[in-house]
Amino acid sequence: MSFSPSYGKGTCMRRQALAVWTGSFDDGVGTMTTESGVLSNAEYLPRTRFAPGSGTDPDELIAASLGGCFSMALANELELSGFNAKRIETTATATLERLSTGWTMIRMQLDVHASVPNATQGDFVDAALAAKMNCRVARLLNTTISLNASLDS
Repeated sequence: MSFSPSYGKGTCMRRQALAVWTGSFDDGVGTMTTESGVLSNAEYLPRTRFAPGSGTDPDELIAASLGGCFSMALANELELSGFNAKRIETTATATLERLSTGWTMIRMQLDVHASVPNATQGDFVDAALAAKMNCRVARLLNTTISLNASLDS
């Protein structure tokens, strides 16, 4: 968890929670790593299973859930388009701001890189945008979600 001041009319505190999902889709299993290490190497399956003791940092858990859900949705969208993802890496970053009522999420950032044979960058971006719309976790979050998608060459 990193803290950084943000300056506007007054001084407020912001923090970020980061989670990275990496996996190949030969077996449908990926691994999750976070800055705190709480979810390090936790197994993520479509039904969202994390290793025992995980989730002690709710912000990281939200980022981890979004990263894993988005990656699975993206693999599905690619498959529906006739492509087979060999590897997908999604970094989800939650940005939170301290308000008088406590910490609140103000935005999420998804950065995804993948290896998808025979897909063009346009094919990949289309699938990523569709995945963002179809990701259940993304639909539950009441925040702006930004997406950067790049295909490995």
